[in-house]
Amino acid sequence: MEGSANERLDFGKMGLGASITEEDAEFVLPAATRSFLAAIVTTRPRMLRNPFDRHELVRHDVKQVICAVCDTEQPVAQVCTNCGVNMGEYFCEVCKFYDDDTTKGQFHCDDCGICRVGGRDKFFHCKKCGCCYSVGLRDNHSCVENSMRHHCPICYEYLFDSLKDTTVMVCGHTMHCECYNEMILLSNMLQVCKRYD
Repeated sequence: MEGSANERLDFGKMGLGASITEEDAEFVLPAATRSFLAAIVTTRPRMLRNPFDRHELVRHDVKQVICAVCDTEQPVAQVCTNCGVNMGEYFCEVCKFYDDDTTKGQFHCDDCGICRVGGRDKFFHCKKCGCCYSVGLRDNHSCVENSMRHHCPICYEYLFDSLKDTTVMVCGHTMHCECYNEMILLSNMLQVCKRYD
């Protein structure tokens, strides 16, 4: 690929490179005989109609990626070692996570062990609860050990890595905000522990 270093870094932004939403780069899985597109493995499995089509990617096991621009297999990095294209405006070396849309405010939480969205300055990690919460909940919530490492009691989606907003109830239990609001419309009693709000 020809052009200045800056042109190469911006080439493919939100289109090529390694945006997880545009199916641009491939992860090479060490125990697999084929490569999976990053977008299919990391974000689209939840949207697949057949749950058996879902692939689980252990991000920490990924050692190689393939640049979609020049087709070079290489160690995981933000910039292609061959053509110099920036494979993601946001890149987490720990999670092997690429994303071009930095408006989400991605950040890596070492304590959670995953990347989160919403901006580091708007969240804190509660050691007892074992999860990141909005700064408004700092010293303002009942701690329940590993409270986010279970499923929402209403929709049964796993809360720890859910992208939906969650709420911490007065009892310390957690659920999705939208599920909580729906439940309140139907009942004043909290279904998780039977305490009244």
